Amino acid sequence: MTLHTFFTRSPIVPPPFEAVSKEIGADVEFYGLVRELEHGHPLAGLHYEAYEPMALKQITRIFTLLAEAHPVAGVTWIHRLGWVPVGEASLFLRVQSAHRAEALNFCALAIDAMKRDVPIWKTAQTA
Repeated sequence: MTLHTFFTRSPIVPPPFEAVSKEIGADVEFYGLVRELEHGHPLAGLHYEAYEPMALKQITRIFTLLAEAHPVAGVTWIHRLGWVPVGEASLFLRVQSAHRAEALNFCALAIDAMKRDVPIWKTAQTA
């Protein structure tokens, strides 16, 4: 599995699509966007912080374990830190695999595990 994981403090710009092998039949991309309401309250945006060394170690561990059950060929994960206004992406995840089921399952499970296990915190800032 080809794995690229990193944080950015700038707006997320995904790398251009490039299949990691000639056997790629599915390329799934997910953007996590900041919504304008949090628990019914209007937001201006979210502020993200992370313990970066541990977060990168955890996300790599999660992706490695998931790939055992859901074989994928490539994963790109970008998470934004700092201020992220409403409407902009805080997360980008690209998963490439031979078949769509593996890519879709991997993507959904990876996001759930990331939210549960990776030391990334957000603070809502009201509008």
